[in-house]
Amino acid sequence: MAFIHARFFSRVLEKQVGLYALIPDAGRGPFPVFYLLHGLSDDYTIWHRRTRIEWYVRDLPLIVAMPDGFRGFYTDNAEGPAYGRYMLEDAVGFAERVLPAIGNRSGRCIGGLSMGGYGALRLALSRPDMFVSATSHSGAIFPWDRDFPERLQIEMRRIFGAKPRGSEHDILALARKLKRRGKNPFPKLRLDCGTGDGLIAQNRALHAEFDRIGIPHEYEEFPGGHEWDYWDARIREAIAFHCKALGISAAPRR
Repeated sequence: MAFIHARFFSRVLEKQVGLYALIPDAGRGPFPVFYLLHGLSDDYTIWHRRTRIEWYVRDLPLIVAMPDGFRGFYTDNAEGPAYGRYMLEDAVGFAERVLPAIGNRSGRCIGGLSMGGYGALRLALSRPDMFVSATSHSGAIFPWDRDFPERLQIEMRRIFGAKPRGSEHDILALARKLKRRGKNPFPKLRLDCGTGDGLIAQNRALHAEFDRIGIPHEYEEFPGGHEWDYWDARIREAIAFHCKALGISAAPRR
């Protein structure tokens, strides 16, 4: 794989931002893109630093783009930057302008961990016309419902507002809205969480509600906590899931 470290200007955020990308060094593009999102306390370098992601995709005709999501939960903040628009317009726009990337839904998938798991589901359900599949590892499904210290509660209110339930921040509300419309195809969805993870209850609740209202998805639990050993193992399954959705026949090697 070729490895690219890019810096570019985000018109939405009005600042320079960063992105890592892995590019196939064999075959003829354009290639589909897997947008891989980081968690709250990390940045765009972390997946490459803490996992073997480059090794897992080395034989695949697949670009992996890892943009910086800052601390914005990949949603348009109630009092702050429009991180959702930044992802959809600037990060995706840059990747498709500069990299040998397929520029339509059939060539886009998205996934992430924790904050990035929430972000992947939110972006895919808010724009099903853009992403064919989405995966979430240890997703922070309802971030406003956690028992945070006061300083983080203030940050969550700035991001999600005073009443996030039922809003464009709410994954369940987006899924219900998409199901009611019945026009656009649902992105293929896969969720997983470690049984020792503090977010397991939120993931079980989302899985149960998806089942209740008939949202097609895969859900699995595995031993492990909110940690990189867990995510390094699970990203392999996410890659295989996205490859199937994208029509890529080769599975990632271990």
